[in-house]
Amino acid sequence: MGFTFEKTKLPGVIIIRPKVFGDSRGYFMETYKKGDFAQAGIDKEFVQDNESSSTKGVLRGLHFQKEHTQGKLVRVTHGKVFDVAVDVRPGSETYGQWVGVTLSAEEKNMFYIPEGFAHGFLVLSDTAEFVYKCTDVYDPASEGGVPWNDPDIAVEWPKLDVLYKTSEKDEKHEAFAKQDFGWAARWN
Repeated sequence: MGFTFEKTKLPGVIIIRPKVFGDSRGYFMETYKKGDFAQAGIDKEFVQDNESSSTKGVLRGLHFQKEHTQGKLVRVTHGKVFDVAVDVRPGSETYGQWVGVTLSAEEKNMFYIPEGFAHGFLVLSDTAEFVYKCTDVYDPASEGGVPWNDPDIAVEWPKLDVLYKTSEKDEKHEAFAKQDFGWAARWN
């Protein structure tokens, strides 16, 4: 198998490390192989790929979609980010809990966040390029979010020597405790 899969405290959220083959010319690695991922419990069809570029201190999230919910396989191709998944599935034993991992181009690690979880990341390096595969298409009409600094979730974001930069939209998300996550219960 060309990957190692590490379970986290949140069911279905997995850290993935590809086997990297390197020599004086550079390196080669597989970033996705359906059979290996299916054996590790990620038996999904990915239908959309996305990429973003951000500068140090940019904090994107915590996002989810109520319809067209997306599982995401994320990685960093340049730079370093702190990536977070939050369980928003009512009735789940880990409801409201989060897990975070540092992803970097140097380590080449990946993170799988299934449907029923909110997702966000903070850029730790001067710049970062973030790429991800999604299990459903993006639908602007069904997007939602939780404040990145919601006290009920209490994500421990890394401290930086710059201020966090968030979007105006991300600053207006309703508090976790006030939201109806009934749509996410189907992923329990």
